Amino acid sequence: MKENFIDIIKIYCKSGNGGKGAIHFQKYNNINGVSDGGSGGKGGDIIIRGNSHIHTFLHLKYKRHWIADSGCPGKRNNLTGASGKDLFIEVPIGTVVKDLNQNILTEITIDSQEEILFRGGIGGKGNAFFKSSTRRSPYYAQSGVMTNGNWIILELKILADVGIIGYPNTGKSTLLSKITKAKPKIGNFCFTTTIPNLGIVKMNYDSFTVADLPGIIENASSGKGLGHAFLRHVERNFILLFLISADAENQEMEYITLLNELNKFNPKLLNKKRLLGISKSDLIDNRTKNKIREKFLSLKENIIFISSLTSEGILQLKTKLWNCIKKNKYKKTTNY
Repeated sequence: MKENFIDIIKIYCKSGNGGKGAIHFQKYNNINGVSDGGSGGKGGDIIIRGNSHIHTFLHLKYKRHWIADSGCPGKRNNLTGASGKDLFIEVPIGTVVKDLNQNILTEITIDSQEEILFRGGIGGKGNAFFKSSTRRSPYYAQSGVMTNGNWIILELKILADVGIIGYPNTGKSTLLSKITKAKPKIGNFCFTTTIPNLGIVKMNYDSFTVADLPGIIENASSGKGLGHAFLRHVERNFILLFLISADAENQEMEYITLLNELNKFNPKLLNKKRLLGISKSDLIDNRTKNKIREKFLSLKENIIFISSLTSEGILQLKTKLWNCIKKNKYKKTTNY
């Protein structure tokens, strides 16, 4: 499954060349007359298009070269050649397109959004274009504009309303399966989740999306554990749901470590809305809960105790997330 989740890939793109202009003359009794060569057709564009049914670049893994059709040459009777067919590249929502220098060319944030990456070459003018009252039979036509190929990088940053962040084995996948119909891999060992998982939480007649991100550990931004390979997905989440296990040795330090790793990767991540949940709350009593609550109050952080086993706090968590999303619905579109 991990091999099927490809969230960054490099592909080669080349728009179509412009068609050649035609050199042709009208004939009268087998004698060449006035120029009537038509212009060449335009080359096909390379267009990137968002597709909400695609969630990875797997379909591009075995097709790295995308070359659009060239325009057809002009024809006699001043007929323009056919334009080359545009070439569409379907990508997941949340795709960022960069050149090899890491400059952003465009981003795909909504379904069916289309952006022209490379325009096809213009067709050359036929000799009919160059005729005049003093020069009725020019023997000259333009070649079509030749285009250059370019390597580009496609990078996926998952678009989700809520991103679940935490150490490995803190119950992130279990929580996702509890509040959505997603069925992520769940196991009692580190790094069970090696790819992001998405789920949809139903709220009456509406819904919001939740992403379960692979576990983050200390020095993840420097490459430890799964490294920062999936931290970029956090950039597209509107709310960050931090999950700390109730049986952790030091919940406060674990939370600070997660914040530090996000800050090292991208300081802007700390400006996002965030909610802190203490998972596996069925393992501790009320006295321990009060102690944990007091610790986080000193950090000016409100927490919510949840248990995917007993459903403690699950409804409260969903309601809090949903209210925050609704309250900041307009701001959310600009954060993406």
